[in-house]
Amino acid sequence: MGFLGSVRSLVQTLPLLKDASRSGNLVVLKNLLGPAWRGMVQKRGKVEPSTTLSVTHGARFDWQYLRDRPELARLYEAAKTGQWNATSDLDWKSDVDPLSDERALIPWDFMPIFDLPAFKALPLRARAEQRLAVAAWLLSQFLHGEQGALFAACQVTEAVPWLDGKLYGSTQVVDEGRHVEVFHRYLSGKLEKRYDINDNLYVVIDSLMGDARWDMKFLGMQIMIEGLALGAFGMLRELTHEPLLKKLLTYVITDEARHVHFGVLALEDYFRELTERERREREDWTFEVSLFLRNRFYAHEFYDEYWGHAMPRKEWNALVNRSSMMSLFRRMMFKRVVPNLKRIGLLSARIRPRYAELGLLEFETGRAAPELSATDLLEGRD
Repeated sequence: MGFLGSVRSLVQTLPLLKDASRSGNLVVLKNLLGPAWRGMVQKRGKVEPSTTLSVTHGARFDWQYLRDRPELARLYEAAKTGQWNATSDLDWKSDVDPLSDERALIPWDFMPIFDLPAFKALPLRARAEQRLAVAAWLLSQFLHGEQGALFAACQVTEAVPWLDGKLYGSTQVVDEGRHVEVFHRYLSGKLEKRYDINDNLYVVIDSLMGDARWDMKFLGMQIMIEGLALGAFGMLRELTHEPLLKKLLTYVITDEARHVHFGVLALEDYFRELTERERREREDWTFEVSLFLRNRFYAHEFYDEYWGHAMPRKEWNALVNRSSMMSLFRRMMFKRVVPNLKRIGLLSARIRPRYAELGLLEFETGRAAPELSATDLLEGRD
């Protein structure tokens, strides 16, 4: 990307960067500055076919092989019995018509442009193609997030200090590889459309990969990215009428529930021993990451393809914010995250007003890190 392109990208992203620097914590801002430059200005997730990120964590070997974490051991047993085969357990031969109304990927009113006169004036097929594109964009971001989760799970398995955590982490690596497999296969084989990674998601993944602290990898991936994914997957599963996608999400959700629970078990006791300065840094970082992950659902990649010529980005962002279904979706992603933040001690009186401003404190009394099985979901126990 040339100089003028970088300047244009910087101007476009200034509102989001301002939104995502609200904590004022200089340590947090320093942590996110490099990833934000690479992701939102240089747009490395879009202009490069692959990206190499430097990693600085240490790999911790346990020569005593002490098995002293019974809850993690129980989670490891649940993970072993909960494995599924993406090739044989999903019916990939089933016919998926991505333009179908009867088996719609997403409802019409999920789209922020649903009430836009210019959208309503389009022929039915053009509107259906845009609905397909929104679904493809959403699943593409899931795919990119799962690749980040795959790499983070490998790092966490190396760095976590307990053998029971390493054993469970090995099952998560397998889970995340399977998730990359199924989302890629569905996008390429059924929808035949895939979008680049959203800049906001790139920033968070970049930040996590380079942080040497194992607990920050847990916090960022297990609690935030996986927790938000759990909420997003659950809502999309309820909304879609496409059978293969619904079953795919059912299986993925059972894995994600274990991953989030892993993060809670690993951090709950550890965070009690943090100094006040360390806790404040993690609390502020988590809030900033919440904004990055919320802002990725402005779906700018879809906007650039279909509506960038018709309205400025500022107007598009306002349209997304007004959209009732998209607004609900962005909030419901936090349904599992907020109670888990409370449980691990990162929802103090100091930070609570910021989450209240986003309308998210209503979720704090929800269940923290529920463990689900595919049977639970299929029978409605979610």
